[in-house]
Amino acid sequence: MATQVLVPPLGQTVDSVTLVAWYRKEGDTVMQGEMLFAIETDKATLDIEAPASGVLRQVSAQPGDEVQVLSAIALLAAADEKPESRPASRRLDTVSAHAPAQPQPEGQPEIRSERIFISPRARRLAEEHGVPWTSLSPTGPEDAIIERDVRAYLEALPEPRIAPVARRVIRTPEDSGQADDELLETIPVRGVRAVIAERMAHSSSTTAHVTLNSEADATALVELRRELVSDGLEISYNAVLLYVLGHALRDHPRLNASLVQDTISVWRRIHIGLAVDTDRGLLVPVLRDVGHKGLAELAAESQELTERARAGTCTPEELDGGTFTLTNLGMFGIDSFTPIINLPECAILGVGRIRTQPAFLGDQIVPRRKMWLSLSFDHRLVDGAPAARFLQRVVQLVERPHLLLA
Repeated sequence: MATQVLVPPLGQTVDSVTLVAWYRKEGDTVMQGEMLFAIETDKATLDIEAPASGVLRQVSAQPGDEVQVLSAIALLAAADEKPESRPASRRLDTVSAHAPAQPQPEGQPEIRSERIFISPRARRLAEEHGVPWTSLSPTGPEDAIIERDVRAYLEALPEPRIAPVARRVIRTPEDSGQADDELLETIPVRGVRAVIAERMAHSSSTTAHVTLNSEADATALVELRRELVSDGLEISYNAVLLYVLGHALRDHPRLNASLVQDTISVWRRIHIGLAVDTDRGLLVPVLRDVGHKGLAELAAESQELTERARAGTCTPEELDGGTFTLTNLGMFGIDSFTPIINLPECAILGVGRIRTQPAFLGDQIVPRRKMWLSLSFDHRLVDGAPAARFLQRVVQLVERPHLLLA
């Protein structure tokens, strides 16, 4: 019996992915467990194994196509088998809709008396806006309700409960009198870029965003790292700062929080996302249980995650579940900036460059290594004074790193 080749589910927020490549062509014999195709999520590129052995047939998606999770994109059949139709595929969420029929508002479809399938993202959007999603007409694979179905319902209401996606009209070179060769390139807003755009705009428009800035004397921190490196330990500044944040967040747990619906969740475990610049866009791999790890362990783990993020091999699980974020632009010569909160987290710490500046030490002017720290936090979750005390603690640990041993 033929086996469907399905696009695997990749977490509760992924409805669709981009097919990157097939490693076998139609008609090839494939062994179970070998890499069959590659997909790209909004965060990573993943190789997917063949679910069974057989001959690859009925390939329905090509590299570059956007495909829905749990949709069938090919079959694996025996050499002498000629499948005429696909077996039924599984979906993520199902609901049995055998409730008594109720009058429906004019113009709405009738509730179906059958199992109804809906993607996690579509279900979350429907529940947020009170949409009777069991009555929607599905357009997803295998008759599943997906996000665009819920949005179409909301946009069609007499008083829309959600704004339609904005479509910006771009003037062409002919319209503006520009020559075609004046256009350097066009970059589609999709994949990682689309996710970054959506999340940054959502964070900026929905949070009570406040940023606190403080200058720290990092002379002792710089000397500590220099000594560690001279002793053969590959310790980055990010690793040291992760170690500092692990201590500071233990002392000030209200900053290690997230807004979950209408509830502020203060987390016991500290999972810090580290912002990484990659060719595909900004990615934030997450280091787990930072508050319970040593400096050397954090250094090795952060280096590995950074390299894998840049290579596009981080798993969706490694890019999700953070409770705080660290972003460092010091290597680009940036003194300070306003980092945007990585929702649903409460706060993010931005780090500027370390530079030598004159400073008073007693009655003398001496050179000191100074750095700016910028804490952006959501004022809905925490007030200014607790946030300031947290930043004050971070500065204290940067200036007096021997306190990390206490």
